[in-house]
Amino acid sequence: MRLVIATCAVDYEGRLSAHLPLATRLLLVKADGSVLVHSDGGSYKPLNWMSPPCAMAEVSPDEDEAAEGVSRVWVVQNAKSEDRLRIRIHEVHHDSAHDLGVDPGLVKDGVEAHLQRLLAEHIHTLGAGYSLVRREYMTAIGPVDILCKDPSGGSVAVEIKRRGDIDGVEQLTRYLELMNRDPHLAPVTGVFAAQQIKPQARTLAEDRGIRCVVLDYDALKGIDNAETRLF
Repeated sequence: MRLVIATCAVDYEGRLSAHLPLATRLLLVKADGSVLVHSDGGSYKPLNWMSPPCAMAEVSPDEDEAAEGVSRVWVVQNAKSEDRLRIRIHEVHHDSAHDLGVDPGLVKDGVEAHLQRLLAEHIHTLGAGYSLVRREYMTAIGPVDILCKDPSGGSVAVEIKRRGDIDGVEQLTRYLELMNRDPHLAPVTGVFAAQQIKPQARTLAEDRGIRCVVLDYDALKGIDNAETRLF
């Protein structure tokens, strides 16, 4: 990522036109090619930007721009449209580049961890007669969120997500295939539990014999009891 603090003016041309008059701003050039123009206010949202796919070139100012004090010009061209960002830089106050590496993405473990703890404490949410064996049951390919027993004493592996999608079903499927090789556990059935389950994930899970359970986080916390509320 390249960080440039510069006194500049910015024009956006294409399907719409926008102009930012001369001021000191932060210019971000990311590894994916995107260019963002930030001020020292307005929270996280940039004043203007160009999303990838795009290409940036630094060109010399024309005569009129040079006469106005422009020292360099960035031209950022969208690869799929006529949209263009033209950044006219008068003075550069800071210019640095940093390799941030590969970002693993946002993982909201806190919420999923809370769901796991609450469901373990209220395992009867899965049905009458269910009993907890343990949380974070370790397998050779990672931990299953919850291992429990159904009313008949059968083993049940529970995978918990905030938002249930196909990847989560595939993950639980791998756990079940491995656990069903263990004669001390088999047969092991699966429960896919989430605050929201996408239709495609539900279809795949049910096709594989995995039960889907939608979790009410507030009800599990005891804040919102569906049995006692009026509406």
